[in-house]
Amino acid sequence: MARIGMVNYINTAPIYEVWKEEVPRSDWIVTEAPPSTLNRLLAAGELDLGFVSSFEYAARPDRYRILADLSISATGPVGSVFLFSTVPPGELGGQLVLLTGQSDTSVSLVRIILEEFIGVTPEYTVGEVYGSRRDEAGIHGVLAIGDEALRLRLENRYPYQTDLAEFWNNQTGLPFVFAVCAIRESFLQESEQTAREIHHSFLTCRDRGLVRLPEICERVARRIPMDCEACSRYLGAMEYDLDESKQEALKRFFSLLIARGEADPGALPLKIFS
Repeated sequence: MARIGMVNYINTAPIYEVWKEEVPRSDWIVTEAPPSTLNRLLAAGELDLGFVSSFEYAARPDRYRILADLSISATGPVGSVFLFSTVPPGELGGQLVLLTGQSDTSVSLVRIILEEFIGVTPEYTVGEVYGSRRDEAGIHGVLAIGDEALRLRLENRYPYQTDLAEFWNNQTGLPFVFAVCAIRESFLQESEQTAREIHHSFLTCRDRGLVRLPEICERVARRIPMDCEACSRYLGAMEYDLDESKQEALKRFFSLLIARGEADPGALPLKIFS
């Protein structure tokens, strides 16, 4: 048996919609959840592998390896990881910013962007972001991800909308890797052949899903809801590989986390299973 984690946002649809059709394995149990939940389950040994925040690998690199050629990434705008704010980000120093509790990577990224790149230090709080209003509790900024960010963007509540992947790309010239497919070292030792079969299935589903993107958008756009054209633009901008530029991006992100005391120095060099 293998216990697999899958992010429950539509950004995984090019992989997961095909998986649900073509990988009917009763011994491969999939748990759908937000990234932070999958992080916790993988760290606790309740999952064997899955798509988790790249931060989770950096926090506990001794426990994992990264499956080759798989990620949830963007080069430039990602379209679903935003800092929404009532004022420009450079004016958020000392202001209250509400952070989603659904992604450790995005929380780390927004703090790096605000504190390291822009040079301001807000006050932070963590909570439910969808439904929050800019006039409630003095909140001047909201970090939202995934489907909630898509909804907030469509509702156009906030005058300033900062796409974090785009900001990172402008600063570093690199993509940003939001999630990797991490596998526990102990599972690899016990079940390497199963790991290889799952890895191959992920890659096959991804390749087929990208070819079938218009059909998949028709299927998932209503979950937001958004129109199919907007969904196609969004999923078309997502990247699911882990090429050399994305590995360099992970190294840059992890180096910043290590320098801030927020990650294990053992996160570098990367350990990749192929």
